[in-house]
Amino acid sequence: MLLFCAAYLLPGLFGRDPWKNADITAFGAMSSIAEGRSPWLHPTLGGLGLEGGVLPYWLGAGFIRLLSPWLDPAIAARLPFALLLALTLTLVWYTTCHLARTEAAQPVPFAFGGEALSIDYSRAMADGALLALIASLGLLQLGHETTPELAQLFSVSLFLWALASAPYRHWRSRIATVVALAAMADSGAPAMAMALGVGGAVICAMSSYDAARRLLPWLVAATAAAIVVGYLSGGWALRMGLRADFRQPLEIARLLLWFCWPSWPLALLTLWRWRRHLNHRHISVPLVSVLIAMVASIGMGGSDRALMLALPGLAVLASFALPTLKRSTASAVDWFSVVFFTVAALAVWVIYSSLITGFPAKPAANVIKLAPGFAPAFSAAMLVVAVAGTLAWVALVRWRTARNQHALWKSLLIPAGGVALCWLLAMTLMLPLLDYARSYRPLVARVQAHIPGGSCLIGPSLSRSQIAALEVFGRYEVDAVGTSASGMCRHSVVQGALAEPPGPEWKLLARVNRPTDRKEVLSLFRRP
Repeated sequence: MLLFCAAYLLPGLFGRDPWKNADITAFGAMSSIAEGRSPWLHPTLGGLGLEGGVLPYWLGAGFIRLLSPWLDPAIAARLPFALLLALTLTLVWYTTCHLARTEAAQPVPFAFGGEALSIDYSRAMADGALLALIASLGLLQLGHETTPELAQLFSVSLFLWALASAPYRHWRSRIATVVALAAMADSGAPAMAMALGVGGAVICAMSSYDAARRLLPWLVAATAAAIVVGYLSGGWALRMGLRADFRQPLEIARLLLWFCWPSWPLALLTLWRWRRHLNHRHISVPLVSVLIAMVASIGMGGSDRALMLALPGLAVLASFALPTLKRSTASAVDWFSVVFFTVAALAVWVIYSSLITGFPAKPAANVIKLAPGFAPAFSAAMLVVAVAGTLAWVALVRWRTARNQHALWKSLLIPAGGVALCWLLAMTLMLPLLDYARSYRPLVARVQAHIPGGSCLIGPSLSRSQIAALEVFGRYEVDAVGTSASGMCRHSVVQGALAEPPGPEWKLLARVNRPTDRKEVLSLFRRP
């Protein structure tokens, strides 16, 4: 299981740039803090303030300062967030293990004995929850970014662990409660921290465990602390995204269907099986976090980053459906996953073969058409890793389909393995192409062909991700709050293919776009 988690965590950690949009924005702020171009208490990009708390930016900036100059800043900033993802997986495992130990969650004893030991059953359920989280499609890219939402995900997982472990880990659960809600508030989600605190207080007040009820004062104090931290960090902001459009409910429903797969059908099955006992801890604890995250996502117009915070709770709920899962249902999930992920892996191998060897020719021609200027590169090390991952997938499918007795979490092994395989192939065979398509480096290279790197730029219409890219890849000094009539900058960058000059003295130098996105165009101007 540890090797399985490593195969999921490590790909994508090295060998790539920060990608557009949120990834490069967060890294740009961290780099700006680490280099002294931005204050620690109020991080900025081009003079523009950033929304939310400062804790995630401090993490990235601190690791950049600590590991510089021995490690590339992008990798140094990515390390603490990879650690947060690893801790999230660990906390989900322990949360499920504690909840499965409760009397209501334990299976009915056999008349003549022979049932599984309580600890063995709890560990098997925890393995299922861990596999359900890894298999979640929504966590695949967002969980490997360097963004504040990953700190929020860790905070939710820590809060779930605090509630689940309250009857067994008295002081640790109390400290974890305060840390989790304060960290969430300082990561840009104080409203969710407050909602989680209220929901947790209700659960503890209704609990039959004395130790859980004794957690109630700590929850109240932690919620109050989260409110104060959110106010001091400037994180209180209403970010509603609902609009009067009949298509938006369909978009939200589509997001829920694929983003939370395969946890959501199993979670629904758990809720149906326990529909008359929703107050039991192994149901109520994860359910509260899921409902809060889903309400936040819907209220924000279908925000995938808010919905990501529901994944730990969904994974815990999904694990409690495994003991009652019918063999026909488990087989259907297995064969669907085998076919889907095998076809996806074959598609990656065909595209890779076309790019490197030229056979077949059609996929490479399509790639060059969509990504003009891309030059394929061969890496023997990446090829070896991809081959090893593919062989491991074949062995995994063979083991699962063999006629022998499997563990309780067998139904989630193939979906989780398929997700890990596709991520591994994408971060090895397809990494140069994805990096070319998702990085701002090619766009900044086109800007540098007309404006020397390190120059001063005026760019009030630029997005924060574009500002970060210009500062990180081009070392430009971007002024996003100034106007064309102010400052000493001789160059201006305006977003849009039809952008007008900032003033009569400004002359057009060029219009450049990202090679893989003709709609993202920057107009470059210069004045005497």
